[in-house]
Amino acid sequence: WSNLFVSNMFLPPDYAVKEAKPDWTIIQLPSFVANPAVDGVPNPQFSLLSFTHKMILIGGTGYTGEIKKGIFTVLNFILPLQQNVLSMHCSANKGAAGDVALFFGLSGTGKTTLSADPHRQLIGDDEHGWTTEGVFNFEGGCYAKVIDLQAEKEPEIFHAIRSGAILENTRFYSGTHQVDYTNRSITENTRVSYPLNFISNACFPASGGNPNIIFFLTCDAYGVLPPISKLNADEAMYQFISGYTAKVAGTETGVTEPVATFSACFGAPFMPLHPGYYAKLLGNRIHANNVQVWLINTGWIGGGYGTGKRIPLAYTRTMISAVFENELASVPMQSHPHFGLLIPEKCADIPQEILLPWKSWKNNEDYMQQSEKIARLFQENFRQYESGVAASITEAGIKLRD
Repeated sequence: WSNLFVSNMFLPPDYAVKEAKPDWTIIQLPSFVANPAVDGVPNPQFSLLSFTHKMILIGGTGYTGEIKKGIFTVLNFILPLQQNVLSMHCSANKGAAGDVALFFGLSGTGKTTLSADPHRQLIGDDEHGWTTEGVFNFEGGCYAKVIDLQAEKEPEIFHAIRSGAILENTRFYSGTHQVDYTNRSITENTRVSYPLNFISNACFPASGGNPNIIFFLTCDAYGVLPPISKLNADEAMYQFISGYTAKVAGTETGVTEPVATFSACFGAPFMPLHPGYYAKLLGNRIHANNVQVWLINTGWIGGGYGTGKRIPLAYTRTMISAVFENELASVPMQSHPHFGLLIPEKCADIPQEILLPWKSWKNNEDYMQQSEKIARLFQENFRQYESGVAASITEAGIKLRD
């Protein structure tokens, strides 16, 4: 299944110009576990990457995502330094007029779901490069989460599951060959890998021009961030370096409920360079192409996890469509009382208490205290990167406002 995964996910070489010898070798041994005391590794399961040997060793896990993330890490080192290509953990799609949008976000924020738009062509769902000419997909396939998958909510992904696709960690309904997508007995991190051409509206070749719009997707487990807010270029670089979201259940061992976290560039484990290096490239591209940047919270409203509720997917889709249709260009904006983020006061038929998150809390003082707490987490996290970024980015960051 690992070989089929590679066939689905990696672009085939051009055999007319490609040497027979591979650039990198990946060895995956799912049944081999390390002895930490003897082998000098922290866990029995391991993923080891050597630029000297151009080799990746994976042991103790059959999770095929380790394969693609290993090569992604390699690209994140080589492309920015050697080819002036911004490598990105994001999905991308393209409208009928050729306009391109990027969706940055960690697992569980909706990156794959929101980019699989029946009205737009999918360039790719996870890994892309951005040159001075445009964006291109590193991969030849998609690797989507399928927990609670329904044809009505995510039709493109649902109908891509057919012969040639690989389902991981799923279970059947007892006595049948029908997959139970609600089954969490192994993990919530159930997955499917399939070639791009299994998506009816996939874009071929998997590339596009310079993006017009960027969405940063975050899953705020504290119910503080607005569901949509607009960022200027410096604010965008600050949010990009911060990579605020929540770890959601099932993606990492030991996580059973959402936990607030920061992951630089929305993919810190795979980014070997200083986050400021990637942010500088991103800022250059944003300025050169006058790109709109929006922060989208797909997490909680009306309170944090356990008190509030998850923002309905339909609302998030409506907000993203409003950006695509330029419906927010003339809408009045309100500044967040603590963060300074610009929030549209109106968006289609979405209630204002959803757009302005403090209005959905039962107690406004509780909301302000929680937002102050998150603001301090932003500040504390960003201190580790200040020495490697422009002062204007730090100044554009989250600040406590009276």
